[in-house]
Amino acid sequence: QVQLVESGGGLVQAGGSLRLSCAASGSIFSINAMGWYRQAPWKQRELVATITSGGSINYAGSVKGRFTISRDNAKNTVYLEMNSLKPEDTAVYFCNAAVQPNGKSSSYNYWGQGTQVTVSS
Repeated sequence: QVQLVESGGGLVQAGGSLRLSCAASGSIFSINAMGWYRQAPWKQRELVATITSGGSINYAGSVKGRFTISRDNAKNTVYLEMNSLKPEDTAVYFCNAAVQPNGKSSSYNYWGQGTQVTVSS
């Protein structure tokens, strides 16, 4: 089994910063892309940022220049540094990873349980 465990959410004032972490554990052979998605109340889940094992990065336009995604391949961990936070960044943030488990020839999509980020105005 593969698990993704997020941490680092919380309540912050507008203009503040938070850092999210997501660690993958379990029977892992390799991890390709890792990323962060978010879902605000009454809205669909949307991409925030992704990073491949080779370091290629993609950001949503709404967070470009404010958020930074990074990963530590040795620790199977992905991070999201969020600066200049705005009330519209309030959402549940979910970690995602494309993982090839041990003994499997394909990669599968895994999700974390989500962590709440609330930005007050």
